[in-house]
This record gives sequence, structure tokens and C-alpha cells, in this order.
Amino acid sequence: MKVLFLNLPWQRGQKWGVRAGSRWPHIKDIGEGDYLPFPFFLAYATALLRKNHIDAIITDAIADKISEDRFLSQIIADKADYVVIETSIPSFENDLEITRKISEMGFSVILCGPNSEIYKPEFLEKHTFIDYILCGEYEFILLELLKALESGKPLSDVKGIVYRLQGKVKKTVKREPFDIDYLPWPHRETLPMGKYLDAPGEMQTPSAQMLASRGCPFKCQFCLWPQVIYQGNHYRARSVKDVIDEMEFLVREKGFKSIYFDDDTFNVGKKRMLEICREIKKRGLDKVQWAIMARPDLMDEEILLCMKESGLWAIKYGVESIHQRLVDSIGKDMDLKKSRRMIEFTQKLGIRTHLTFTFGLPGETKETIEKTILAVKALNPFSVQFSIVTPFPGTKMHEVFDKKNLIVTKKFSSYDGHYQSVIRTEHLTPLDLKNAKIRAYRVWQDHLRSRAGLTGNLKKFLQYAYTHSLSAALRKALSYLRYVIVQKNRYMNLRDL
Repeated sequence: MKVLFLNLPWQRGQKWGVRAGSRWPHIKDIGEGDYLPFPFFLAYATALLRKNHIDAIITDAIADKISEDRFLSQIIADKADYVVIETSIPSFENDLEITRKISEMGFSVILCGPNSEIYKPEFLEKHTFIDYILCGEYEFILLELLKALESGKPLSDVKGIVYRLQGKVKKTVKREPFDIDYLPWPHRETLPMGKYLDAPGEMQTPSAQMLASRGCPFKCQFCLWPQVIYQGNHYRARSVKDVIDEMEFLVREKGFKSIYFDDDTFNVGKKRMLEICREIKKRGLDKVQWAIMARPDLMDEEILLCMKESGLWAIKYGVESIHQRLVDSIGKDMDLKKSRRMIEFTQKLGIRTHLTFTFGLPGETKETIEKTILAVKALNPFSVQFSIVTPFPGTKMHEVFDKKNLIVTKKFSSYDGHYQSVIRTEHLTPLDLKNAKIRAYRVWQDHLRSRAGLTGNLKKFLQYAYTHSLSAALRKALSYLRYVIVQKNRYMNLRDL
């Protein structure tokens, strides 16, 4: 048996999307540079099959920027028995079109990913070119499905699948969460590891991405992976020893200079945080830069001091809004006063912070957006992310917004939270939210230029001229001058939101 794992091409003009490994699948813009998440689930599943003596290979067309035509001609030579394709909501139309072509080439297709639309039996009834669906966290589901297919055992015994039996579509019961220590380390050997990049705070590269846990005990209504792919608040932590074993292997054997832990919420459990820090220092890895995604209100001074001493370089903090009532409205249950104190303490220690905010939470107004933008400038993080609330199907947020008739389109290619808004609020139109995001980034870019000063901006100009060309740097500078003269006042004025 041979299995081929695929992260399909996803391209719009000259822009590429990010899908596998991302909680926010979207088409990238130029400001994201070389950002590319590691395809965790595909890589873990590949490793698990190989461990169980199944020939498994993986192709990441997004990482390698393989065009659709070249991709299709390349995989036909692989002669796999099954292809496993991870899809997402915003890439759904693109993925189905390519998947149909793959099926017509004679492959048996297994579809999976954080897309609750495919978990419905009627989806398989309609899309006859797909053979099997894996619902949720799919590594062990896939292994059990393949073993059943090979042995001839009834598929009704395999939990977490949608399949056909004598022309009728069947769906089995949900699979229980598993102990993630049973998973081998994700497959990396044949992937283009130098192309995956998520290094907050400008960590040293090459940088590797890891998971030290899965799931989250909190109940934020918008969060995709816990609700859709984990199908509940199933928080599971890996053995600390195994986590640091993998970190040490990646640094000392594979030559990575930094590690980013892309857990849903890394800093759950103070005792475990201190244990991780002690193990890092014990192994002599405290000179290696590492970063995490965390909740600020779970931090305290002791944890942050210990993390700093063990080499922590940067933290991504999900804040979403500076207004407590807006944060409360989505079930985030985060103490913003403590969060602000911990963000400031993090920065005081010299740990770089990346803060994320989203516009369009229930109760959002132009005034709440303006106050959030001003608060971000005052917090002065190293970097920031602004997005538009996107209620992915399968999440509580989708249920709430749909019930209130606040979702303005069901066209899934629009669900990127980046270029457009698929929602309205009680006070704001989709265009208001789109312009708010544009304005927030304009204000932030002006803040960065002011923070850099003349010397910093000149250095940035020279660096851009070196990496691109002098003419490209001059065009960029002229573009900024045109913005200052023609457009800046529009984005600096709240009335024009």
C-alpha cells in the first residue's frame, strides 16, 4: 500500500495561500513576506503511517510553489493507492476543483482538514469523486481506515469517517481524543524545511515549528482548531522530556537556530511551564532562541522570568480587543487588566511581543476600533496583527452570527478575514470593517516609521535596496510619499472609516 499526502496548490494571481498548518487559512499579502506555517497534521500522519510500515510520501505544493499543471503531472508518476488531501474553508472551491482532477486520474481520494462542511454525509453524497472523509483529528483515524481497507474488516468499526456502503453514505461515531504522546515526531525529512517560516520577533533562521500540546481548555467562539479539528476542548500536553528531546534534535542534529511552539495555548499550567524551562536549561539549550503563542493572563512574573532565563525570545499574545465587554462577548474569558500588565512586564524583560487583534466582535463600533488602534500604539509591541472576525462553519461564532443574520455571504472563498469581511455587526457594515483593518495597519506603519527615526528608516531603505535593487527601493519610497500627500489623511481620520 502506498499513500500520498497532498497540500494542494492554492494561488490567486501572483499571491499564494496558506492552508495546512494554519488556524487562519488565507491568501497572503506582500506584508507577510515569507511566512509559511508547517503542515503539522499532514506531517504527523505521514510519520505515523511510516512507523506502521505503510509507504507514505508527502508533497507540499504551497511550500514548493508548484503550479497546478506541474503538480498534477508530478503526482501521476507516484502511482499511489490513496491520496490524502487536507482542505480548508477559504480554499474549498479551489481544492474541490483540483481534487476532482486527481480523482479522474485514477486515485482513490481521502479528504480531511478543519472544514466541518466535509463532515456532513450529504457532502459525500454530492461529491462522488471523493471516496472517504476523515472527521477531525485524523492521524489515527486514517491509520485505522487503511488497516480496515487492507484487511477487509467492516468500515463501520472505524470511528470518525464518512464512507459509502452499497451506494449509501454512512457516518461512524466520533473518535475519542487520543494521548498525543503516542504520535511519533512529525515527518520532516522530505519536506522543504527551509521554506517554513514563523519566527516572531525576527528570531534567527532557519527556524523550526513544533507543538508541545494540542487543544485548549478555553472556549473562544472563533477558534478553529479546538472546535473543528479537535471537536471540543480536549487539551493534551506532551511529555516534557519528549518535547525537549525533539527541540534538541532539531537544533543539534538538524541545525535549526530557533524554535517556534505553535500550540493553541502554550502556557497552560504553571508547574509545566517551569518544568519546561528547567529542562531547556538542563540540556544547555537556553542560548537557543524560542517563541510561543500564549495567553497573557495566564502568565505571572515567575513564569516569564524563568522563560527569559531559558532563552525565550518572543511571544505571540492573542488579545483580540482592548475592550473587556467585547472579549467577554466571544467567551474568551480573559482578564484584560492582568493581560496588559503581563504584556508590559514581558516587554520590560526584553522579550519581544507580537499582539493579535480582530475587528467585528459583537458590540464593535467605530469608537471601540479607534480606541483599540490607539491602545496598540501605546502598548508598542514589536509587531502586530489585525484581522476581521471570520466565523468559520463549525464554530460557535458561526452559529451565533448566523442566528443573528450577521453573515453577509456564504461564498467560502471570501472567508479569509484579510481582504474582505463576510460579516456585519449591529453598528458596522462589511466595508466599515475592511476599512478599519486598512486604517489600523496604516496607523501602525506610521508608528513604526516614527519609532525607527531617520536612522532606522535610512537603514531600512538601504537594506531594501540591497535585497531588491536601488530602483525598487526608490519606487517604494515614492509610493510612500504619494500615500502621505494623497491618502494619509483619509486613513488617519476616524470619520472616514
